[in-house]
Formats: sequence, structure tokens, C-alpha cells
Amino acid sequence: MIYDRLIVCGDSFSEGMTDQVIDGKFRGWADRVADVMAQANPNFTYVNLAVRGKLVQQVIDDQLPQAQKFITGKNTLVTFHAGANDAIRPNYKAELVLPLYREAVRKVAATGATVLLFTVLERTGNAGKAADLWAARFHGFNENLREVAKEVGAIVADANEETFFSDRRFLAFDRLHLNPMGHDRVAQAVLEKIELPCNSNWRQPLPPSRKTPWIKSKAQNTAWFISFALPWLWRRARGKSSGDGRLPKYPEPITWPRTAN
Repeated sequence: MIYDRLIVCGDSFSEGMTDQVIDGKFRGWADRVADVMAQANPNFTYVNLAVRGKLVQQVIDDQLPQAQKFITGKNTLVTFHAGANDAIRPNYKAELVLPLYREAVRKVAATGATVLLFTVLERTGNAGKAADLWAARFHGFNENLREVAKEVGAIVADANEETFFSDRRFLAFDRLHLNPMGHDRVAQAVLEKIELPCNSNWRQPLPPSRKTPWIKSKAQNTAWFISFALPWLWRRARGKSSGDGRLPKYPEPITWPRTAN
């Protein structure tokens, strides 16, 4: 199918953190996908409503009404990814979040748009009680996603089918968001799913990594804790989010690639 519009809803993953910055905005996998979609259709337009830190209810309240205004039918591809931020919160309640997610997907599908969903990577190479807890939560989230995807006929991009994605070298220094190499891999996976030209080698694992010297590893862990873990904990303690007050990068349909003003 030749799509005439891409609409992106979600959190930091879909906003593009922490890919390269272009014109003050993170590029991200969605911009990379839009690059190829625009080559296939000169009338292509792009909307990206995703904002970092958003919970599934916030995405439903703030982004879905906007997305629905811009959907023109099956030739509109809507990507929806929300719920991972909920799952990592201490007070996560699956019995509330999972039904919200299902209803959101049903609403998007009811517009006639083509829907693309993303699973959450369950195992990232970390060990310990927290890693096991998150893996269990993400597994339940993914099973819920697959069920509703089957129900409405959505496309699913499943990171858990590709074990190489657990390679930490695809993550930025914050150990949470993808780096440019990671965003490119996701973009190639999405392009393959929607049957547009992609790099056929995107599944190829990275070469074996060298062991990091002990002293360097300790220094990196300390820098990470000060730069990212402490600010995250401080925001949580105050009930704040990194997305508070932040607007979507492309809230209205724009031609793509974006032309200079």
C-alpha cells in the first residue's frame, strides 16, 4: 500500500529520544520511516503527536482526538505505542492500564486507518528483582497487545522476535532510550512490516563487544546515576514528568521532508 499520511501517537519512543537532533528536535525512527514513505508518495504528509513521559491515559486524552481529526482512511498509517511508562511505575495496575490500551486501539481501528502497534522488549540483558518484575509486566502488556491486534487486524512490530535488540549498544547513555543506531533498526523493521524499501540486513547482530575495564564501568555507572537516575527519582517524588509542558513536534500534517520556513 502507498500511504498518504503517517500519524504517530505515543511517548518518548515515538517522539524519537535520543536519536540525533535536527532543527532542535530528535529525529527518531518515525522521521526515518517518513523519509521513505514520502519518496513513495509525493502527496505524503506526516503528523507526530508523541511526547516523552506520557502515560497511556494521557496519550488517549491528548493525542487520540487530534489523530482522529487527521485520519483519512486505510491509506493513513497510525502508529500507537503507550503503556510502557505505566508499567515501570511502582503503582502500576495492569487491570486498569490494559483495558485502556485495548479500547484506544479499537477506537483508532474504527476510523478505518491502518494501525501499527509495538510490543515492549521484555528482556534487556539486565538481571535482578526489578528486571524480573518489569519482564513479567511487559509480558502481560505484550499478550494484551497481541490479542487486540488480532481482533482489529493491526500490524505488530514485535521486538521480542529479534534477540539482538537486547544488545545495550542500541541504547543511549541514559540506558533507557534508543540511540541513532537503535532508531535506524526500528525504522527498518517498520518499513519491512509496511512493505516499503528497507535495509535487508537490519536483523544482523552487532559484532561481539569488548569487555569494559572495571574502572571505566564504575565511572560510567556513577555518571549515569547522577545524570539520569537521580533526576528521574526526583521527578517521581514530586509527581512530575519529563513531558510536562512539552508540545508534540509535528501536531499538524506537514509535507515531508520538512521544508524550511
